[in-house]
Parts: sequence; C-alpha cells; structure tokens
Amino acid sequence: MRGTELHLPRGATANARYAVDIGPATAGWTHSSLRVVELAPGGSHAFATGDSEWIVLPLEGGCTVQTEQDEFQLLGRDSVFADVTDFAYAPRDARVQIASGAGGRFALAGAKCERRLPARYGPAPEVPVEERGSGTCARRVRNFAAADAFACDRLIAVEVITPGGNWSSYPPHKHDEHRPGEESELEEIYYFEIDGPNGLGYQRVSPSREGGADVLAEVRSGDAVLVPDGWHGPSVAQPGHDMYYLNVMAGPGDSREWLIRFHPDHTTGGYR
Repeated sequence: MRGTELHLPRGATANARYAVDIGPATAGWTHSSLRVVELAPGGSHAFATGDSEWIVLPLEGGCTVQTEQDEFQLLGRDSVFADVTDFAYAPRDARVQIASGAGGRFALAGAKCERRLPARYGPAPEVPVEERGSGTCARRVRNFAAADAFACDRLIAVEVITPGGNWSSYPPHKHDEHRPGEESELEEIYYFEIDGPNGLGYQRVSPSREGGADVLAEVRSGDAVLVPDGWHGPSVAQPGHDMYYLNVMAGPGDSREWLIRFHPDHTTGGYR
C-alpha cells in the first residue's frame, strides 16, 4: 500500500467526537483501533465498547472512568513525556463514561475481541518500564499493556520515548505472518507526539511482500501511521526533540503474543 494511505496526518481522521478516530473500517483491517478524545474542563464523553475491549490512557490530564458496575479515578499526567500513567480497562459490550474536571486528552486503545473480561484499574507503579537498545538507539518502553504485563483478550499496547537524535523501532522488524513460536500476525498503529514546538520525526515501513506497505513519512504531533504488514522501523527523532509514540496492536491469532522477526539485512547486536 502507498504511504499516502498509511500516513494519517493530524486531523485526517478527526470528527465531532474524536481528534483521532482509527478503526478497522478506516484502516482496512479487522481488529486494531485508536481514538483520542479531547475534553474541556468539566467535560465528559460516553461511548459503547461494542465488540471491542478498550484501554483509557491519559495523554494529558486526569479523569474518571465509569462503567455500569465500576468507577476508576485516573490521576493521569501532565504530558506523555512526563512519566508513566495509570489507566483503565473497559470490556466489550459495556457503556463507558469519561469525565475530567480539569480537562485533558485521552487515548482509547481498542481491539475487536471475543472474551468479556472484567473492568480493571492499571496502577502507574505497576507499569513495567524497559530501557531498550544502546547508544543512539537507546529508548524507553512503557509496557503498560504488553502481552505479559496486563491481561486483555486481544489488545497489546505500549508507549515508547525516543530521545532527540535517536532511532527506535530498530532493527526493522515485522509481525505480519502466523509462524508458531516465531512470529505472530498483528495489525499495528503508531500514534506520535513530538516534544517542543515545530518538532518532527520520521517513520519508515518497507515491504515484506510484493505490493506490501511502503511508507517514509515525516511525522508530527497528532500524526498516525498504520502498519498492516511490512518491516517497520526505524522511527527517527529530530535532534533536540524527544519523540513519543503509542503502539496499538491486535490480530486474529489464537494466542495473544508479540512475536517478531528482524529484517535479515540488519544486525540486532546492541540495538534491540
């Protein structure tokens, strides 16, 4: 697919309810979704989860998340660059309301699923934080909903902070085939924010098959890149401007697991 179909600049999917609204119909796939809702002080937002499970993740500010039986107070954070945040999980077939006294921006990471798991609170201190790579490929990964960190039916989601001038999502890797024990089939969304005014980054997705995904995009705050298939990486941060991205993944496999293959032309030594 052409990069113009897979790079979604800020505002490209906006509507009256969401600043970002990416779902299977938008992306042309079956499972992964991402929405970003912006609330004014005292504002609220209600939605039905339908056939998907969702995580409410504060990007900026705090909120209350309420389902039919549960209510969770999320302290949130000042910005995605400040620290990890607490979050809330909402199951499929539920009604959810988000309310914020001070206002803020909140990501809704979703995945079409089969099982209805209980609504739960994810405390910030329990989010595993991983320092990955070294040198100019060093980055920080917040594995808040990694496959081995927080129970979901299909959804996998993590945050990555790449220091200005560094590369992440490197070496290029892919997860677009079902190979038991070696690779899992996952659709992926990258949602970006760049620290500081006029900051930018670059995202590469190269084909793993004839006619596959092919993207080289300049990305700015609020942009998203879809990865239906292909080798993805590197993600490159402009010097002096840290890069944040939220990865949302899900797929059709029987097991919820993140198994990847590295591009054979790139070494993994010291960079992964």
